[in-house]
Amino acid sequence: MLQLPGWQGSGPEHWQSRWEALHGDLRVQQHDWDTPLRGDWICQLEAAVHDVPAPVVLVAHSLGCHLVAGWAAASPHYGATGNPRAGPVIAALLVAPPDLTRVDLPPALHSWTGHPLRHLPFPAHLLSSNDDPFCSPQAAERMAAAWGARHTPIGTLGHINSASGLGDWPQGRVWLQQLAAAAQAANAAAAAPPAASPFQASNLP
Repeated sequence: MLQLPGWQGSGPEHWQSRWEALHGDLRVQQHDWDTPLRGDWICQLEAAVHDVPAPVVLVAHSLGCHLVAGWAAASPHYGATGNPRAGPVIAALLVAPPDLTRVDLPPALHSWTGHPLRHLPFPAHLLSSNDDPFCSPQAAERMAAAWGARHTPIGTLGHINSASGLGDWPQGRVWLQQLAAAAQAANAAAAAPPAASPFQASNLP
């Protein structure tokens, strides 16, 4: 699993950091967490994806969700074919994406605005909170639809971060494991050779 924190990173009490410690997930490190330049972050993710064995599942929080979308749109793995089996990433868990169309968007995030939202080339599950200060329920629904992601509102948990008091967030890990298992099964089924027909020529009189 590759962990993709959002703006300003994820601190030691964040569920992403806890998952790294508990499960051995790897964090995609960025050059600058405070001034997140979209192109630079995409390049860092591209390099990280090349450095780990496939299949890869992305686990994104906040701005990291938009990183997944930006990377998928720019990566040569998917750009030409749109085939979900063309690249190493097989699925993405998207947690609490911010609404980048807000009028009060911080200036540090302006390089992320103005980019169209497109269907992701792999399965995704978006988890949102009904009282997220950075995204309304309606905006979360719009983003899920634009990305072609399954959407699950999970109650009133703020920005689903350290302040939400989730600890190790076992339910989030269950959603992640379900997503990964379904994606692996679907890819295995798609890669399997077709079953032999019972009416092969050698069996005919």
